[in-house]
This record gives sequence, C-alpha cells and structure tokens, in this order.
Amino acid sequence: MKKYFVILLATPAFLNAQRRLINDTLQMQGDSVVVTANRTERKLSNITVPVNIVNAKQIQQAGSLRLTDILKEQPGLNMTSGFGAGVQLQGLNPDYTIILINGEPLVGRTAGVLDLNRIALGNIKKIEIVKGPSSSLYGSEAMAGVINIITESAANIPLQASFRYGTNETIDVGINNAISTKSFFYQGFYNYFTTNGYSIRPNSNSRVTTPISRYTLNQQLKYNINDHSNIAVGIRVTDEKITNDISVSNGGATINSLGKEHNTDQNISLSLNHRFSNQLKTSFRTYFTEYNAKQDLITITGAPYYDLLNHVFKRLENQTDWNVSKEVNLIMGAGAVWEGVKSSRYDSEQIRRTNTIQYAFTQMEWTPWKKFIINGGIRFDKNEAFASAFSPKFSALYQLNEKHKLKLSIGQGFKAPDFRQIYLDFTNAAAGGYSVFGTAQAQQVIENLMRLGQIGTLYDSYYQLKTLKPESSTGVHLSWEYEPTQNSFVSVQLFRNDIQNLIQVQQVGAYITGAQIFSYLNIGRAFTQGVELEAKQKINNHFNLSAAYQYLTTGDKDQIATIKAGKVYTRDANGYSRLLLLSDYVGLPNNNTHKAQLKLNYSAGNGLYANFRMLYRSNWAVNNTNGNEVFDKGDEFAHGYISLHTSVGASYKNGFAWQTGCDNITNYMDPLHLPNLPGRTFFTTIKYQIFKK
Repeated sequence: MKKYFVILLATPAFLNAQRRLINDTLQMQGDSVVVTANRTERKLSNITVPVNIVNAKQIQQAGSLRLTDILKEQPGLNMTSGFGAGVQLQGLNPDYTIILINGEPLVGRTAGVLDLNRIALGNIKKIEIVKGPSSSLYGSEAMAGVINIITESAANIPLQASFRYGTNETIDVGINNAISTKSFFYQGFYNYFTTNGYSIRPNSNSRVTTPISRYTLNQQLKYNINDHSNIAVGIRVTDEKITNDISVSNGGATINSLGKEHNTDQNISLSLNHRFSNQLKTSFRTYFTEYNAKQDLITITGAPYYDLLNHVFKRLENQTDWNVSKEVNLIMGAGAVWEGVKSSRYDSEQIRRTNTIQYAFTQMEWTPWKKFIINGGIRFDKNEAFASAFSPKFSALYQLNEKHKLKLSIGQGFKAPDFRQIYLDFTNAAAGGYSVFGTAQAQQVIENLMRLGQIGTLYDSYYQLKTLKPESSTGVHLSWEYEPTQNSFVSVQLFRNDIQNLIQVQQVGAYITGAQIFSYLNIGRAFTQGVELEAKQKINNHFNLSAAYQYLTTGDKDQIATIKAGKVYTRDANGYSRLLLLSDYVGLPNNNTHKAQLKLNYSAGNGLYANFRMLYRSNWAVNNTNGNEVFDKGDEFAHGYISLHTSVGASYKNGFAWQTGCDNITNYMDPLHLPNLPGRTFFTTIKYQIFKK
C-alpha cells in the first residue's frame, strides 16, 4: 500500500446539511439562534457581544474529524501544542477559555491545557464562540471567552452510519440513531477512532508513531411530563488509549521514553425544566464529571515515569428566565460547585485537594427602541480555597440602518489560582529532570534541596515567590458589521484585554545538573490587543468566498517600563551585550502577530460540492535564549507557515454520501514547535442515513 493511498471512509455529517450546501453558499447567520452569549436563546442579530457560529455544514464541508481541526480555521483562535491541543483566544492562553459541551464544562487540564483532540465532531450541531471576558455568566476560566459545543438533537434522522479511512491508517466509525414519540425523545451517538498517528507532546524531536484508540458514547434523553415540564438527561463517555514513543529535548539533552497512556472522561447531566408561562421559565440542573489520566513510561536510562490525574467536578444550579415586558428580559441564577483533584504531581496522590464555590448571577437585557439593545450583568463567586470575585459586564448594540450595525462590550473577568499552581510538586524524568513546584510549598522544597546540596543556582524570581493573587481582566470589544447586499458581509472588531496579576510559570533556579526549577508568580500587568477583519462574498450561484485576518500585539507592561528605563540588556549578532530597544521587544510568548484564512466554496447544484482553504500564521516566540527574562527578537522563534486544505464530496437522494480530501497539501511540518500539525494527510468518506418520512 502506498504511503498516501486512500480507501473509503466517512465523516458523520448530516445529509440534510449537505443538501443545504447546494443553495446556502453564503453563511449569513443573522437569524441563527444563539444560547451561549446570554445563557438563553437569542437571535444572533440581537446579540450584543462578539459571537462566531460554526455550524454542521461548515464542519461537514471541511471534512473535520476532531474539534481542533475546525477551531484552528476560525478567526481569532490559535491551537497550542503543549500537553495536547489547546485553544488560544485573542492572545490569551488556553486556561483562560472555558470549554462547554451543551453548556456543561469540560475538566482535566494538564499544565492549563484542555486537550481538545479527545472531542469528536460526529454529532455536533454547532459550535458557539463568545469572545471577551464572560465571567459575568460563567465564572472563573471564562476570562478570555467561551466555546460551547452543542450536540445534535434532530428527530428526523432515525439512523446514520459512517466509516472513514485515511493516512496513518486512521479509521473513524460513527453511528447516530434517534427515536421520538409525542412525549419521549432519545438520540445516541457512538464513535470509534483509531490511528497510527504522531506525537502530540511538547518538545518532540520527531513525529514518531503514537498509536491511539478512542471510544466515544453520547446519549440524550428527554421526557415531556406535560405541556409545561420536561426532564432531560445527557450521558457522555470517552475512553482513550495511547501507546507512547516519545523523544524529548531539554537543555541540549534528549530523552527517549516508551509506555502507555490511558484517559477516561465520563459525565452525566440531569435537568428539570418548567415553563410557568410564555414569559417565565425555570430550570434546575445537576452535573457530574470525572476525568482520569494515567501515564506509565520507562525512559532510555531505565528511570520510571508515572503520572496520574483524577479530577472530579459536581455542580447544582438553578436559572430562571423572565420576560418582564417586550422591552425587558431578565435572567437570574445561583448554584454551587464542588471539585477535587488527586495527582501524582502533587505531594501525594492519595490526598484529594478540594474546593467549593457558591455563586449567583443576574443579567438584564433592555431594548429602549427597536434599533438599540443594552445588556448588563454581574456575577459573584465565593471561592473558598483560592479567591472570590465580582464580575460585571456591559454591552450594547446599535443598528444605524439596515446595512450598518455597531456593538460595544466592556467586561471584567477573573481566574482564581488553580490546584496546579498551588500544590504542584512535579519532577519530569522523561524530559531532562526539570521540576515545577506550586507556590504553597516551592520555597520550603527548594530550601530542603539546598540543604542536600542539589541546588546549583537561584534566580531573583525565587525571592519573589509569595501567595498568588487571582488574575483579573478588563476587556473592551468594539465591532462594526456592514452588509451592503444580501450577498456580501464585512465585519471589523477592535479588542483589548488588560490583565492584572497575570500568573505565569517562571524559572526560579537550577539543579547542579543544570535541570531547571520552575514555579508560579504574578508577573503584574499584561495586555493583548488587536483587530479582526472578516469578509464574505457570494460570487454567483456556485461560488462563494470568505476571508479573515487578525493583527495581534501583546506585552508585559512592567517589562516595557523596565526597557524604557534602560535596565534590560540583550546580545547582538556578535554576542556582545547591548541595551535592549523597545523595538526589539516582541511581547508575550506563543503569540503570532498575523493570522489569516481564505476559503473558497463551490456547489454544483446536483449534490456535488468542493472547497479550498488556506491558513496563514506568522512566526512566534517560543524560548528565551539570551537570559534577560523578556522575549525579544534575539530569542528563539517558530517559523511562520501556510497550510492548504481541500475536500470534495457529493450527496444523493437515496441517502448515500461521499467525501474525499487532503489536509496540509504542502506537507509543512515543524515537529518541535507544532507537534499537533501532521504532514500531508488524505482521506475519503462514505456514509448512509435514513430520513424519517
């Protein structure tokens, strides 16, 4: 079999979405219903905050298999490569964006990253992306925004089955089935995924074979008690096994490791919903989720590496929606969260670190006249273990005329220090023996190591270690939307996020062997700011074109002040020391200044469709190599790149559909900095489904 030979495979997309692709080429979404922005159903045309919707048609059209595949093509989003694939929103790290499935949070972050590779797309109806601080509705972790994955609940497709095969012996099998009566609805989704894929670990020297097998099961049940009340149950289970063959570089040394990894993610949600009238409804919800991750490795030196993470999350919540009048809508809610974590990375995996949060929120939407909508809200979180916070937000929409629309959003978000930043006690034998200590014990542990003669160097940052303060953010978003014709759409977004007490991992010392010692500090004041441009144009009945661009700048305000004061030095091309100029400063690491997307879609009108997508990302700083503790032009950068993707497919009236495509056509690879970007991959799909008459 040739390396890139392709045989039949199928993406679990909906045939009716494929049919809509024929005529609905330009994705004008003004009448789409959005639930994430306000925690209740609203038309997108009436939403006062920046929202992007990725619908089932876009997912199917791109041939996307994993959640990361489709998110990396959205404006303002970047996928990170450390400890799995996380999402970076408008320059803020993955741990500042909350990820929801049907409004319920995912847990199980490693080094702040929630690996989104584990989320299948086979039963997703749409993905809603809310940009900007959203803590007024969703609390901690929503400082940058919210991504809500909404699964399908269609009753008109009793059965659909799919099979997919592609490069790296990738197989994806999906089955959807639905049963509905007047008072009962059930939908099930079953997915099996396997691949002899590539390493997704940070600092990998090469893209070695990393076999993965993953099972996913989603179940939804709804029972109508009467015309006003119903009970809904959701169950989701994911079981993932990975054979690890890892080669990691750190400080010039390379460590090879072999072993197994086993991850499970299981949750259940239950809600009781009652509508008192057309103006008043309430919902009582309870949610339980548990994430388990185990990794057993043996390094080339024979040293064992064992890693365990168990995260349990429980929530009970009530939300009441009241349409006070035609002009005023009110949302009120309250709830409590209990969560606990056990990890071998803490001082003892037998001890569960726990935290309890009580919270209450309210939001009012006022429409003083037809073209003007004002939205204000506030939330209070009482965080027993770490920190408590108020989170206010104000937003407004003004429609100048039928073609022009303005939106303004100002909000505050917060993020309390997490378990990892407080309790971590971790030495990585599989990556050079570096250590990371949480602030609760960093100084004591390092002092004990000093008495044992194991410490070679302590940096100034060691003496700055203290109890962490909660991070807070003030975000401002201003957007202009222009729709000159029914076939054209343009939007411009200006954004700025100012972060206080930003928590970052910092090297505080080194062992006598040279291995690094890290801990966490509040670095003070940071910012991200930029502009996003998006345009869509229907060229004719067969072609439409869309493009997006983001310009982003970031920085640490304290570092900038120090540079302006002439207190920071760097090295020139000859290795001589010189003052660092402000023009040499590049801001926060892992952020690229420029990002762009270009998409061309074609539909023939007989069920045949095709698309071509181009993604561009400029270079970004990855390592501080000149020792001045700021990122400048003399440090190590990952190269910018362009990736090209295409797919073509067709659907037929008898229920069959097929699709074939190629991702990363140019075969661009950067194993060290982009371990989650594979080389050129081919795929072909085939699917069959039955429609309810």
